[in-house]
Amino acid sequence: MRRARVVTAVVVVLAGWVATPVALAAPTPEPGAPGAVPDTRPGTAFADPRVAQLQVTATEVQHELAGLATQIHTAETDLGKATATANAARDRRKQADAVVAARQGEMDRYAVAVFGAMGQPNSMQALFSAASPEDFLDGADLLGELRRQAEQRLTAAMQRQRSATAAEQQASQAEQLAAQRKNALDRRTADATNRAAAVSSELRGQVAAADNAVIAMQRAQAQRNADTKANWQAYLDRLHAAGITPPPAGALRDPAHLPGGLTRLGAPGVAQTSAHGQTLLVLPKETIDAVSAAMGTLGKPYVPHKSGGGPVAYSCDGLVHTVYGGAGLSLPPSVGEQFAQLAPVATADVQPGDLAFLGPRQYGVQGVGIVLDQHTMLAADGRLAGVVVTDLPGPDTVLGFARPALAHRPAQPVPAATDRGLTWRCGGVQLPPSPSGQTSGAWGGYPNGLIPATALCPIGIGAHVLRCDAAESFKAMSQAYQAVSGRPLCVTDSYRTFDQQVKLYAQKPALAAVPGTSNHGWGLAVDMCGGVEHWGTPEHAWMVANAGAFGWTNPGWAQPGRGREEPWHWEFS
Repeated sequence: MRRARVVTAVVVVLAGWVATPVALAAPTPEPGAPGAVPDTRPGTAFADPRVAQLQVTATEVQHELAGLATQIHTAETDLGKATATANAARDRRKQADAVVAARQGEMDRYAVAVFGAMGQPNSMQALFSAASPEDFLDGADLLGELRRQAEQRLTAAMQRQRSATAAEQQASQAEQLAAQRKNALDRRTADATNRAAAVSSELRGQVAAADNAVIAMQRAQAQRNADTKANWQAYLDRLHAAGITPPPAGALRDPAHLPGGLTRLGAPGVAQTSAHGQTLLVLPKETIDAVSAAMGTLGKPYVPHKSGGGPVAYSCDGLVHTVYGGAGLSLPPSVGEQFAQLAPVATADVQPGDLAFLGPRQYGVQGVGIVLDQHTMLAADGRLAGVVVTDLPGPDTVLGFARPALAHRPAQPVPAATDRGLTWRCGGVQLPPSPSGQTSGAWGGYPNGLIPATALCPIGIGAHVLRCDAAESFKAMSQAYQAVSGRPLCVTDSYRTFDQQVKLYAQKPALAAVPGTSNHGWGLAVDMCGGVEHWGTPEHAWMVANAGAFGWTNPGWAQPGRGREEPWHWEFS
């Protein structure tokens, strides 16, 4: 019975769920209670199902336009080759005409010359003019040979003329077919562009409605974070008022030898005590320090990479690794290793500061959060795009609990993903590649171009911002460039809001992505200047040679010969 009272007290302290006579702090409004703004976002990482579907449609149209751009570039190349071939065939036919005319002229001049000297030459004249039989034979042979040679030259020239004429006709037909293919692709592109404009207009209206919901959710989340942080501080104040100094983790690992005044509470690693008629939960000092540090990260942006250990932004496992490591408890860096090596605790024994490992099972161990009470956890959440207080999922999603304050166990098998359709990371979904092979940049719980400022970070150049890991990487790349050039990298565009995408698409429909599909809208792309915007410059050559080491690339569709050459456009992956 005492254990139940302790857990209830901590629940009230951290989240204000119920009021009991042993509550350690007055209950506070639960941010998830009726009247608060619910989180209606589906698991596919968008804020509203209608926005999600429109963005999918817009992405499909964008991929279609990209494919058509490549096909048009190929068709233009084929048409150019066909035209060049037709022109060359036309030139060869004209040359053949000239040769035929020349051969005919030779025969005409020969005839005129012979007629002028002898009249019409024939065998009888050769006989009468011959001085001997041998002269007659020589003259007859000469006349025959001259005639044969002239006829052969003319015949050969006429054959070449016929071949050149046939080749010209064939090349002209190929040129016409290439032009027809190009015109058909132009018509398809015009149709896709019209559909892109239509879906963009519809998406703009839906995003405007979603914007208000996002703002409301942000406010509700901020309030929930603040309430929980205040409740945690109230718990610490109760411990201090009772004169309780949290013992080190090692002192609570053996329930049979606890410090004076403490008694066992379920699994090893925590204890309880009585003070002023109340039962208090006693956590290890390291756990208290780690949870307190985690409270200090509330509101920080989320980044999906495993290197998200702060202090600017965090991934779920990076946050856990950082706050517990800073408190003196060394944890493995990745969620899989944490699951494999940390000491497990039964669901019935879970206490604040324990870790919850998240699935669902078909997606493997993809996330981790710090338990605050039976219903709540603190985590760097990919779907909510930040470090937040959120609901502890149900048993179909929680794959297990662990207590960092206990000694590590030998590594155990980690549940592996069996569903190959989606890749989950810290509660967020990486959308699968499109049929054209392009990977979506979706990473947070907000629509493209509607990512809150708190989830983005400055890159150190003007007012430009990106997703936080992309921003940190870009700053490092700019510093490396400045070390050799004496100046930082130059940027004209970075994160683009949805409205900015709409305006740019209206100005440059042939170049700009369909609104709601651009990687600029995910904070994962920059457009550059300062020489990088031109092929073959030293600045562009430096980017080609070095950007990959920082995770930046000039994507394939922007390369020369792809129809949409953009040397200035670079993306983070």
